[in-house]
Amino acid sequence: MSAQAAAKAASHAAKSAAQTERGFLNRGAKRDPELYILMAVMSGAFGLVGYYFGKNPTSATSESRVKVAAGSMPWQGEGDAARQPYKYQYHPGGNSKNAPKDAPSALNSVIVPNVNLPKEL
Repeated sequence: MSAQAAAKAASHAAKSAAQTERGFLNRGAKRDPELYILMAVMSGAFGLVGYYFGKNPTSATSESRVKVAAGSMPWQGEGDAARQPYKYQYHPGGNSKNAPKDAPSALNSVIVPNVNLPKEL
């Protein structure tokens, strides 16, 4: 019996809370009608952002995929060639029909051109 009373009380509380909340929102909207315009603009903005990110998902990095030449990993070589300083290779433009080229160094290096600098630099 008490379970039925508790369920009835919970149902009544939920209905009254919904009516109170609805009345609060309606009162606020009647007082500030520009909220309807703001809601429309924000809904449109969120809709456009959702559409854009759904069509063009972002990634964690901005790196592009590179077509690595077959057999160009150091552990794939045999004998002394695998022990020498190694250069990774890739296919330029991602086209495997292009001849493989040596990849640039992973270390950040800066080449300073021949310029006349003051001695204090």
